[in-house]
Amino acid sequence: MVTVQSISKYDKNQASVITIGTFDGVHIGHKLILERLINDARLHDRVAAVLTFFPHPRMVLQKDSDLKLLNTIEEKKKILEELGIDYLIIQPFTKTFSRLSATAFVRDMLVNALHAKKIIIGYDHRFGRNRNANINDLIAFGNALDFEVEEIPAQEIEAVAVSSTKIRNALLEGDVATANAYLGYSYMLSGKIIKGKGLGRQLGFPTANLKIKETYKLIPKNGAYVIESHLKGRKVYGMMNIGYNPTVDGENQSIEINFLDFEEDLYNQNLQVNILEWIREEQKFNTLDELKEQLHKDQITTRRIISA
Repeated sequence: MVTVQSISKYDKNQASVITIGTFDGVHIGHKLILERLINDARLHDRVAAVLTFFPHPRMVLQKDSDLKLLNTIEEKKKILEELGIDYLIIQPFTKTFSRLSATAFVRDMLVNALHAKKIIIGYDHRFGRNRNANINDLIAFGNALDFEVEEIPAQEIEAVAVSSTKIRNALLEGDVATANAYLGYSYMLSGKIIKGKGLGRQLGFPTANLKIKETYKLIPKNGAYVIESHLKGRKVYGMMNIGYNPTVDGENQSIEINFLDFEEDLYNQNLQVNILEWIREEQKFNTLDELKEQLHKDQITTRRIISA
């Protein structure tokens, strides 16, 4: 897959099939649309292209938006590439871009720049300045500019919307099973390993401290989880704690991972962890010995889960 950082930099001179959207989470509802896109492109010898926007339009147009996203851009790239998308076009979303007329967007961007011969889009898609154009306008543009529009019906779009909402809510409630079922894969966190306070090592449970730079990334509910990662070419399991370390009066939220049967130095490395299961709520213990005892229990629980 080729990633292009704005429509103006797209230079593939071949007819394309395009879908447009944020595709946050790239979950099972999205995948139905993307598979349709890829199949159509292969059938007609066209490029399968996804046009998305970053930052998310709500982040630009609603300054007080506290929207958290399920994927970082890098995570989204990885998932779309694995699905078989040919081109991912990430259009920088600005207030200036939002004022582009519907005619200019379709004629100049979709047809002249991206060579769209077919656009697969939801029945409720709106575009252009003030989002004043709809699917009927797009079909009219298609008739005038020689491209086809395939409308995704209401029930499919509503299923996608429900999935996104359910995934966010589930993760904020610690319901990993529901979130992963809708995603079709394990929810991931990606970041760099940084130095922590060394408390885990002091307790006999050395941790890798994950720093996620993207402030818009949705962090699941505080608590303990079972995770997996790929380290040094092999799959490694572990337990992860998200929270504020209340036992030692921590002030900042941290993400700490204790890998099982793995003790190599990971400082400054980029790491992706996949969240498999929720273990328990975050707790404040009266002593470090009580915390250590609970970590032993968590480790037993983790080993039981991964061996099931």
